[in-house]
Amino acid sequence: MIRTTMIVIGGCALLAATAIDTLAVIGRHIGLPVRGSIELMQAMVLVSGATSIVLATIAGSHARVKIIVDRLQGLPRSIADRASSLMTALFFLLLLCGSLWLAADLWASHEMSEVLGVPWRWMRLFANICLLAGLLITLRQVTGRRSR
Repeated sequence: MIRTTMIVIGGCALLAATAIDTLAVIGRHIGLPVRGSIELMQAMVLVSGATSIVLATIAGSHARVKIIVDRLQGLPRSIADRASSLMTALFFLLLLCGSLWLAADLWASHEMSEVLGVPWRWMRLFANICLLAGLLITLRQVTGRRSR
C-alpha cells in the first residue's frame, strides 16, 4: 500500500514536471511565458526524486558497483553486502543531518520562492521525511529483515 502510494505520488510529480516544462516551452515560443515554471519544476522534481529514493531503497535497487563483490561467495559476500548497506545508511544519515540543519536554520524565516511564493519549508520537510524513511529502511535491511 505504501509502495503503491509512493509510486503514484512520485509518478504524478514527474508527469506534472513534464507538463509544466512543456507548457513553459510552448508558452515562450508563442509569446505567452509561464511565470514561475522553474519554481514549480523544482518542487515537482524534489517530490519525484525523494519518493524515488524511498522506492529504490525498498526494492534494494540503488546503483552499486559489484565488480569485486560478485566474485565473493558465502560469508565474505554477506559481509560485503552488509558493509555496502551500512555505507548507504551512513550516506542517508549525512544527507539527513545536513538537510535538517538547513531546515532548522530556515524554518522560522518562512522562506518562499520569489515568483509564485512556493513555501520551501514544506519541500524540505518532505525531503527530510523521505531521507529518514530511506535511512530506516536501509538499517532494517542491514539487520536482515527485508521491507516490501
